[in-house]
Amino acid sequence: MLPAATHIGSVHLTVADLEAQRSFYEGALGLRVLERDGNTLGLGPDGGPVILRLTGEPDAPRRPHGTTGLFHFAVLVPTRADLGEALRRVVEQGWRFTGASDHLVSEALYLNDPEGNGIEIYRDRPRDEWPRSDEGVIQMATLPLDLEGVLGEVDGAQPVPPLMPAGTYMGHVHLQVANLHDAEAFYAGALGFDVMVRTYPGALFVSAGGYHHHIGLNTWESAGGSPPPEGSTGLRSFEVVLPSREEAERVAAQARDAGAEVSTSDGSAIVLDPWRDAVLLTN
Repeated sequence: MLPAATHIGSVHLTVADLEAQRSFYEGALGLRVLERDGNTLGLGPDGGPVILRLTGEPDAPRRPHGTTGLFHFAVLVPTRADLGEALRRVVEQGWRFTGASDHLVSEALYLNDPEGNGIEIYRDRPRDEWPRSDEGVIQMATLPLDLEGVLGEVDGAQPVPPLMPAGTYMGHVHLQVANLHDAEAFYAGALGFDVMVRTYPGALFVSAGGYHHHIGLNTWESAGGSPPPEGSTGLRSFEVVLPSREEAERVAAQARDAGAEVSTSDGSAIVLDPWRDAVLLTN
């Protein structure tokens, strides 16, 4: 079992056109560049933290359809009004949403970046409003989002704030996997996340500390699939942040004992899932 304070840190993507991607994430999402190291940018809301890293590799091939990897990363904003401003910001910048859903525990907007990486922008309902079964299991669904209600939270006569608000961070990561059996064995078994929701066909949701999900896993377009070619655009890694160095080392040792491939870099353990998605255990 993971400590309740465990959460997702930054998501790191390989992109082919770094400047075009930077322009999109600054304009449509309202992030700003907080760090730069060579061909890698670290972006986040004003004042931090870094929630997204982009490494430019102009010759990187596009990740093929049907392979495993990123389904979407999910940016969590503090309030419903912030979600309304995010909606306005994306539309004002000329980008289209691919979906908008009420998941009972949250309200979410979906879109893709210029290279096809999936993005969710969402706000959580208070935990005491999350519906549960008689057995105490969190109930989630995919219902139409009340867009008028979300937009009604903001003053449409005022300019759209150019930046995501303070308190925005990476809420969860959703991955495409080849099968749920191996996904559960790794994320729940080797790493120690709790399984929260099994009711979605072809999907599994796991978390720490009773959250609805820190990691989503699905086979909707990737059942039986293989990892993309090495060096493809898309997910390079994502961070699972533990409350202490000792906890990060414990989880790394636990994953190694379970047969996972574990290495270290810059003091962080890197654990590869069955499809070679890199999970960075940090603190």
